[in-house]
Amino acid sequence: MTNFSLNLKPKEEIYNIYIEDYSLDGFKSKIREVIHGKKVLVVISDKVNKLYGKKIFPLVDSGEFIVYKYILPDGEKHKNFKNYRRILNFALKNGLTRKDCILAIGGGVVGDLAGFVAATYMRGIDLVQVPTTLLACVDSSVGGKTAIDTDFGKNLVGAFYQPKAVIIDVNFLRTLDEKQFKTGLGEVVKYAFIEKSCRCREYENLINYINENFDKLMQRDIKVLKHIVEICVALKISVVEKDEKENDLRRILNFGHTLGHAIEKSTGYKKYTHGEAIVQGMIFAFELAYKTGLIDVNYKFAARDLISKFNFRPVKMPNMKKLVELMKLDKKATSERIVFILPKDYGQVQIREFTPQELLQP
Repeated sequence: MTNFSLNLKPKEEIYNIYIEDYSLDGFKSKIREVIHGKKVLVVISDKVNKLYGKKIFPLVDSGEFIVYKYILPDGEKHKNFKNYRRILNFALKNGLTRKDCILAIGGGVVGDLAGFVAATYMRGIDLVQVPTTLLACVDSSVGGKTAIDTDFGKNLVGAFYQPKAVIIDVNFLRTLDEKQFKTGLGEVVKYAFIEKSCRCREYENLINYINENFDKLMQRDIKVLKHIVEICVALKISVVEKDEKENDLRRILNFGHTLGHAIEKSTGYKKYTHGEAIVQGMIFAFELAYKTGLIDVNYKFAARDLISKFNFRPVKMPNMKKLVELMKLDKKATSERIVFILPKDYGQVQIREFTPQELLQP
């Protein structure tokens, strides 16, 4: 088992991220180990509940805890105020106290929404994240970002709220449908392009590892998947420990996200997955970096070659004027400029700002 610790200084707030291909008994033991309190509210995605509910709940509901289950419909559109209120009311109705726990089992939507509930319920209740998608394993379950979407954009209402623990069982990735597996690979590619800028102690050269193990990765070899999750989590920890609240360094994790979020919003979160939109955002960022002289043509083509290997579903770019208007509402945007994370060298990125007029120039 791989055990990472995330240490937030100067608060000395430390929690563990466990990464393993657990047996059912091992999964049961780990959940019991990290949960405190008498009552547990399990927020679980509908798809995961159908696939694993009968296996999970005999493990969780073992007589040690009083377990309440809230099943969340799948899809980004359900990460909203309505379900936020419903989960809060469900917790209140069942008498959860500040000494109890919320257990989030699912992808990024479940983790973000349940996390925001945990952050605000009685001003804070214990949260344990159990990500079940590749995207949630490598990115959203670690680092304490919680949020819901609004009519104006994605993740515009939320809080930084760290979990008490993250349990990553890579066996969940075996049953991901191809669409969700690919969306997670989009975030993996993101980490490959920002690796050096994450300032991690060890440089793994994720781009090379992906290229050398590409066939095994696409076949979902558990050892390869586990190692890729470990690399991405180590990079995420390195960034978050240096900048928990996204004041500086943590903004690099948004590589591809400025345009990607605008694409998601413009298509109602229905047409493309998060990963597909982010991949298009990274392609746009490479073009913008080349156009502004940050990178040479060799790196631009090398990046496109790596992305093309995965055969991501192509994104039809919406009207650029519409996207620019949406990007003005991005959390990173200033009053007059839109913030992009752009590549500057192999595995390195930097923060750049552009006016809307600059982005609309041919």
